[in-house]
Amino acid sequence: MEFALVATWLALYLLLLYAGATAATVLFPRFADKGVAFGVPVALSILWLVVYVVGRLSLSVAVWLALAVLLAVTVVVASRGRSVDGRAYAEAAAVFSLAFLLVVWIRAVDPAIVPVGGEKFLDFGLLQSLLRAETIPPEDMWFAGEPVAYYYGGHLLAATLARLTGTAGQYAYNLALAGFYATLVTAAYGLAGAVAADRDLPRRLSAGLAAFFVGIASNLSTPAKFLVWLLPESLSRPLAAAAGYDLSGLATGPRSFSYWDASRVIQDDPADFGTYEPAAAPVIDEFPLFAWLNGDMHAHMMSTGFLLLAGALCFSYYQTPAAQRRRRLGLLFGAVPVVGGLIAVTNTWSFPSVAGLAMLTVAVAPAAPTTLLPERYARRLRVDGLGGELVRIGAALAVAVVVLVLGLVWSLPFWLGPASGRELAVLPDRSSLVELLAVHGPFVLPFGMYLYARVAGTLSDTRSRLATGAAVVGFVAVGAALDIAAVGLLGPLLVGAWLLSRGPTLSDGVDALPALADGGDRPVGFEAVLILAGAGLVLIVEFVFVRENIGRMNTVFKTYMQVWILWAVAVGPVLAWLVTRWRPTWPSADRVRAATTVGMRVFVAVLVVSTSLYGVFALSNHADRAGDLTLDGQAYLDDAHPQEAEAIRWLDDRQGQPTIVTAAPAGYQWVPSEGKGASAPASLTGLPTVAGWYHEAQYRNDTVYQQRVGDVETIYTGNQSAQRRLLSTYDVTYVYVGPAERNRYGTVTIGDLPEVTVAKEAGGVTIYRVQ
Repeated sequence: MEFALVATWLALYLLLLYAGATAATVLFPRFADKGVAFGVPVALSILWLVVYVVGRLSLSVAVWLALAVLLAVTVVVASRGRSVDGRAYAEAAAVFSLAFLLVVWIRAVDPAIVPVGGEKFLDFGLLQSLLRAETIPPEDMWFAGEPVAYYYGGHLLAATLARLTGTAGQYAYNLALAGFYATLVTAAYGLAGAVAADRDLPRRLSAGLAAFFVGIASNLSTPAKFLVWLLPESLSRPLAAAAGYDLSGLATGPRSFSYWDASRVIQDDPADFGTYEPAAAPVIDEFPLFAWLNGDMHAHMMSTGFLLLAGALCFSYYQTPAAQRRRRLGLLFGAVPVVGGLIAVTNTWSFPSVAGLAMLTVAVAPAAPTTLLPERYARRLRVDGLGGELVRIGAALAVAVVVLVLGLVWSLPFWLGPASGRELAVLPDRSSLVELLAVHGPFVLPFGMYLYARVAGTLSDTRSRLATGAAVVGFVAVGAALDIAAVGLLGPLLVGAWLLSRGPTLSDGVDALPALADGGDRPVGFEAVLILAGAGLVLIVEFVFVRENIGRMNTVFKTYMQVWILWAVAVGPVLAWLVTRWRPTWPSADRVRAATTVGMRVFVAVLVVSTSLYGVFALSNHADRAGDLTLDGQAYLDDAHPQEAEAIRWLDDRQGQPTIVTAAPAGYQWVPSEGKGASAPASLTGLPTVAGWYHEAQYRNDTVYQQRVGDVETIYTGNQSAQRRLLSTYDVTYVYVGPAERNRYGTVTIGDLPEVTVAKEAGGVTIYRVQ
């Protein structure tokens, strides 16, 4: 185990936490901890911005200049009397360290960077490319001669930290992965605590619950299957049939548990997409613990901490009084778009969510959006009643557009790269109520109870409260019956969160809302923004998806992670309120009220325990595989691919980014006996190959990709004239001939070319150098 590397990276992160926390005091002055928990994402944002801009000239210079800029920002802010509270820093550092070391252990047990079960070859190839590159954007390791066509912002951050610490890629991959997880958990802890403190709720309880749900909790699939296993067969079979569960995996016993199952709960009908046969089109509905246990360093994971940083900036705006117009403008149109630009290059799927958060924040914040304008213009837009609400919503939409445009400006070079040919499509079928509850139940259930309790508290008689509850249940049932279960389930949350975030009582009506423009005692606070944002995202992907050859899998995959993150933060203050503050006044008997309070505490305890089951089973199974702990992601090569290990390491020692040729097309399987090489020499070294994974057909277009696939075959088996021409066209330096190439192409003739000599022979591999 590489303990020195672990200590080095943890020390670096804790230094970044302190430096970023110093800058955060300017951004989050009203947070209970002054934004200390956001020290790492703030520091990383500063580093990223400098590297992203200056790296187009020189990455080596950019990395050290970025560090110098971060130190300068820290010194300047500290010199103005802003200091980091020691206790708050120690608290955030403890949370970060525990989360970091958890994933370090997870990866040390199984550090392998393999092509199956995810996209580790994509992620590691991007990291290696950036470690080799002199400038950005890096050359595409699967499409030599062209800049990468994938969002690489998170990998750029990982490469920056690797360069600062002098860490080899196979170690940096796993250490950076642990850092992204710890950044997320700490940010969730900080934002939930700040929201709770603003509502006079127990800060640490709220923060701890949010950290648990963002880092450890699972959806309800695992506890549901565990319950099925516990029940007698006479009950388990009809219940499983009614819920649509197959009696497999955990439902047949703990020994059959698979960590994979909980990430594939929703099943679309393949007939709706025409892409998968014969059973179902898979939909990835994973959650953070699954993602980090699976071990991809993927875009949708690396962006999560920065999505919460955008949310924290929105909350800082929410807290700022209307009189501080310049500060609100700076947060909204200065800080938020910068983070949005980072997110656009890190995980483009999350970029629109930044604008959505800004829109919702401005729409429900105590300060009216018109106060962002100079007084002479704001005066003209002051309208009472429904007109005032429409002005508020219109202004919020305008803000969202401006945030998007400014975010595009900050990330402009990324958008000038290769364009995607994907388009939006309307979903022909939708998720069932059971599927939605299984995936989102840990949040929807407490949100429903919270909002109902708040609504019921504004109603004057028991009959109205019962009628409201019956109407909600009926709405859910009708939605399920009409195949719009998401509308039925989430519609009441949207309505309740919106109305409660805008006014003290429902009975006051719309006419009372403008009076709240500069404050007011709202039943709910910023948690409503997070609830609204998550519900909106779920509803969108129930009706619209990005058309690909994999149904809506990618759309749900990249969107549901955002939903989980936003809702996990919101559920912390919500559960804390249900446990410590909810004292219903409407039951006539004290015993009933006391029983309600006890019941709520039991509910929260059951929710926490049940959503912990996945972690118990998954981490226990993971520990059973433990051997010699290491963070070397390439250590498995000697055992799994002994014929190619030495040759790949030889290529990895080459300087720069010389172009290589490997078998194409390639994908998730590395089975040389079947001619499948997974572009391993390129993916594991960052050296660009002429044609790599078939994802390039999606990134660019199928015609140009297939042209290269044909050219690769010609290089291996064609006549010498064509071989010379193509080697020159693609500026090839090395031709890799391993077991996969021989089994795919049969007789390989490239070695007969006079201009080609043997550069390396190892095991079953010959590497030719083109003179």
